[in-house]
Amino acid sequence: MVFGLGYVGSAVARAAASDGFMVAGTTRSADVTAATLARATHVLSTVPPDEAGDPMLARHAEAIAAAAQLRWIGYLSTTGVYGDRAGAWVDEDTVPSPMSDRGRRRVQAEQGWRRLADRHAVDLFRLAGIYGPGRSAFDDLRAGTARRVARPGHSFGRIHRDDIVRAVLAAMRQDRASGVRVLHLADDEPAESADVVAEAARLLGVAAPDCVPFERAVATMSPMARSFWAEDRKVSSQRTQQMLGLRWLYPSYREGLRAILAEERGERPA
Repeated sequence: MVFGLGYVGSAVARAAASDGFMVAGTTRSADVTAATLARATHVLSTVPPDEAGDPMLARHAEAIAAAAQLRWIGYLSTTGVYGDRAGAWVDEDTVPSPMSDRGRRRVQAEQGWRRLADRHAVDLFRLAGIYGPGRSAFDDLRAGTARRVARPGHSFGRIHRDDIVRAVLAAMRQDRASGVRVLHLADDEPAESADVVAEAARLLGVAAPDCVPFERAVATMSPMARSFWAEDRKVSSQRTQQMLGLRWLYPSYREGLRAILAEERGERPA
């Protein structure tokens, strides 16, 4: 059962079906019945909380807790729960310290899913910035909306959609007792945003936008964008990769961007 068949949820659902699972899912307009949940062996939620809390827990916590065949629960959260660390590294043992209301709501949602771990294996996936086909710097460059904001030393973590899918399926396949794990889905090389846009432009064979100093760019940013830039941390996922028995297909944005462009062009990635 996949709560939220959006960009990532749909990709997980397709991969799980190819792997032999019978898959059901929800969208904004279509929910799930208690009877369907009662048959579920694995539940993944990709749905973010709103101001009222986690909507999937509000609707289905009792049915999930009572599902007799359920073996595993996964929840896609965010590395934003760590707040600002002044560029320092965080790992899977780091205690969350969210700065924004959005981050605090995520921590509260995680706590709700944790409460189901008395009877089920629960994996809390904390994701860095998601990118992939149809959601990358290529799209912004083609639309003429790409910006290269220069803030030396300020880096962001990313994770390719396909590596998220691989990690989720690897976790689902593991035979685990009840309890909670924190897993980090972040690539191996946090990078400055301007460098990513420049590499995407190079691969497309177009001129990269001029760099705009952060101090000037921030005045025209949305409140959400400003909140992202207000936080600086590096996220280690080495332990997660060891626990799941995999290495990222795309350990940095360079490999990820090349693969996206190859897929868009119908080529086989190098």
